[in-house]
Amino acid sequence: MKPVVKICGLSTVAALDAALDAGADMVGFVFFSKSPRHIDWATARALGRQAKGRAKIVALSVDADDDTLKRIADALAPDLLQLHGRETPARVKQIGELFARPTMKAIGVAARVDLAQAEAYANVADLLLIDAKPPKDAVLPGGNGRPFDWGLTRDFHAPVPWLLSGGLEPDTVAAAIALSGARGVDVSSGVESAPGVKDPAKIRAFIAAARRAFARDSVGVG
Repeated sequence: MKPVVKICGLSTVAALDAALDAGADMVGFVFFSKSPRHIDWATARALGRQAKGRAKIVALSVDADDDTLKRIADALAPDLLQLHGRETPARVKQIGELFARPTMKAIGVAARVDLAQAEAYANVADLLLIDAKPPKDAVLPGGNGRPFDWGLTRDFHAPVPWLLSGGLEPDTVAAAIALSGARGVDVSSGVESAPGVKDPAKIRAFIAAARRAFARDSVGVG
């Protein structure tokens, strides 16, 4: 897979501009009311128009029903649907077929055994997101900005392309890429100055650091 850098949880014109100008491959938008990164329909339409043709547009939802997914699709016109809840393989397949879009399923990992979940999604998801498993008392899904042992994925032979997430920051993404062997990375809280508030300087620093690390990794492999 060609190296991919995804900036998720974008909610303002300035933050999206920073990600696009710095060369993000994917830009993600959150549709989950409990998240500080949640955006409304009008914002989705505006940001979707801003990103169109400049990066892959990703819509993140959590156990959303068909009506909600339709509203997301109509407002944002995403290229990819990111499913970050407890969606079963059957549900992921159904969503992909119903909305005629590629899907990315998030898999929470705390131990190597958790990677086995990926096999169930081999024939239904187009991409996987390997993220930290949320704490038991977490209100939000995903890694909640916490890292996990990135080395667990070093020998992970995924059935489909995958991205690494979970506690990534500009200062840690190079180590994460080296330890995990990932060819794609996804960050949200690691480029923020406060929950839901993206920092353009951190966005630029993260993308630059990831690009350098991918280049080094490719040279090393070669």
